[in-house]
Amino acid sequence: MMNSSYEFRRAITRKPGRSIVDGLRAEDIGTPDLARMLEAHAAYVATLRSTGAEVVELPALEAYPDAVFVEDTMLCLPELAIAMRPGAPTRMGEVAEMRPAIAGFYGDRIAEITAPGTIEGGDILVTGREILVGLSARTNREGVAQLTDIVNEYGYTLRLVETPEGVLHFKTDCGLLAPETILSTRRLAVSGCFEGYEVLLVPDGEEAASNCIRFNNLVIMAAGFPRTAEMLSAHGYEVVQIDNIECAKLDGGMSCLSLRF
Repeated sequence: MMNSSYEFRRAITRKPGRSIVDGLRAEDIGTPDLARMLEAHAAYVATLRSTGAEVVELPALEAYPDAVFVEDTMLCLPELAIAMRPGAPTRMGEVAEMRPAIAGFYGDRIAEITAPGTIEGGDILVTGREILVGLSARTNREGVAQLTDIVNEYGYTLRLVETPEGVLHFKTDCGLLAPETILSTRRLAVSGCFEGYEVLLVPDGEEAASNCIRFNNLVIMAAGFPRTAEMLSAHGYEVVQIDNIECAKLDGGMSCLSLRF
């Protein structure tokens, strides 16, 4: 039996487009280099495929500069997919663009978050025991309440948590390593939101490494954080490092780039 928190048969990604230079960012640390981003994206897709998973790579959407970050558009569970409602107005149209691809796998098993709720996939962490959702500038209480009603029908427990101030998404500061094991920054872990879990803390100065994904046998993380990579390897994880320099300019990380189910 598959563990749906990290064992996946499929993933959906989307190529970055030329308009990526206009993507949202909390702080301007430079203009993304499309050529380098495409190279890194290709490596990311190849890594997902190396596990035996089917990976659908959708074409770029020039009308939506942030569309490469597909995770924010849907939550994919074994029983159904839930269409999100992004908190960034410029991203709302991405959900309708993703829906046909999701319907190809889920058919009519798609629920949706409606106004005035807002919620983005980057604020949702599915563990082996529950669904954790962080409040943020992009995810509000109404969105969480709607998602709670939807997933409760399928036997899931959802728990709302507070995202530290100044952090874009809940998963900016954490990632799932195993059903009961989480990689986290110190600032998020001290909130107590992971009580009862095994928590591995990223070393000081490597906080950006916390947004990793467990995808089948691999832990996929951003390159450039050697102490985190060494720690994960020492704990028995097979680590693959992907260049994330360009995505980081748009506050993006490893989880943002795929829908996994």
